[in-house]
Amino acid sequence: QVQVVESGGGSVQPGGSLRLSCAASGLTLNYYAVGWFRQGPGKEREGVSCISSGGRSTFYEESVKGRFTISRDNAKNMVYLQMNSLKPQDTAVYHCATTDRCGRPYSYWGQGTQVTVSS
Repeated sequence: QVQVVESGGGSVQPGGSLRLSCAASGLTLNYYAVGWFRQGPGKEREGVSCISSGGRSTFYEESVKGRFTISRDNAKNMVYLQMNSLKPQDTAVYHCATTDRCGRPYSYWGQGTQVTVSS
């Protein structure tokens, strides 16, 4: 049984930082591209970032460019999203998901981790 699990969410003040982690069991995460998505209150889900299986290609939604960094440690079978200079509009539930290639349909999704940015 495949499980994708996010962790690292929390509450921070504007300008703060968080690092989200994405782990998987039942599959080898290294073989997949991994995307991060978020859904804020009253908003539709949006793609935030994606990293290729080898880690050479990364993609970012415009509003997070320069603030968020996606990375992966294939030795640890983990994917990360470093979020700096957080803004209240970054408040959302963040999910990671696997895909064969960034931009293609995503197959396995985690339950999400809450990120709240508030003063």
